[in-house]
Amino acid sequence: MAKIRVGMGYDVHQLVEGRPLWLGGIRFEHTLGLKGHSDADVLIHAICDALLGAANMRDIGYHFPDTAGNEFQDIDSKILLRKTVDLIATKGYYVGNIDATVCAERPKMKARIPEIQQCLAQVMGIDPEDVCIKATTTEKLGFTGREEGISAYAVALIEKR
Repeated sequence: MAKIRVGMGYDVHQLVEGRPLWLGGIRFEHTLGLKGHSDADVLIHAICDALLGAANMRDIGYHFPDTAGNEFQDIDSKILLRKTVDLIATKGYYVGNIDATVCAERPKMKARIPEIQQCLAQVMGIDPEDVCIKATTTEKLGFTGREEGISAYAVALIEKR
């Protein structure tokens, strides 16, 4: 019987002027972008945390700290995701599937979800059918509703080779 494990990830970043908006490795045209040490892609960061958690390997901040000088400054989060997949592989795990939700009032993501699935699947070396991305709003409630930030939740299933 194959050994499987499940992990959960969450991330949030503030929306600010003067930054590009990256979600799931795809750049969105928007008046605001996410503030962070890297490119602040909340979706990828939540997925990284879910994968690392499933492998009992702590979290993204442990492996890619913002205190590491310029090493991860403005880094493309797709690189962090690829490194995360490589990290869990050191313990014999591979990605089974991902299920993630982005919480944002704007931009609307529905039309770009297939593109995000393709991008993330390619980075992780899995089938796009194994990457489920959903988008929701908070019905104008809270920091998300006020468009002060965007958050993302992710669940990952990993399997032992």
